[in-house]
Amino acid sequence: MMKHYVRLACFAGGVLFGSAGVKLLTSKDARKAYTHITAAGLRVKDSVMETVTSVQENAADILASAKDINEARAAKEAENQVEGQEA
Repeated sequence: MMKHYVRLACFAGGVLFGSAGVKLLTSKDARKAYTHITAAGLRVKDSVMETVTSVQENAADILASAKDINEARAAKEAENQVEGQEA
């Protein structure tokens, strides 16, 4: 029986908290604050995306250079094998 009262109290508290939350969200000052917070979040997102793009570009450059190095090394090894067979 006590468990039933606890559930009812939790439900009532949730309803009251929800009602207060709706009023808080719709107040002019709260909307202004949320707008500024959202704008700051969007600026952070843009900054993070610029950093990610820069890292991706650098990684692509490094990968291309590494492939060039490996191709040059493979060509040199193939050349050395040909010279070794001729001797």
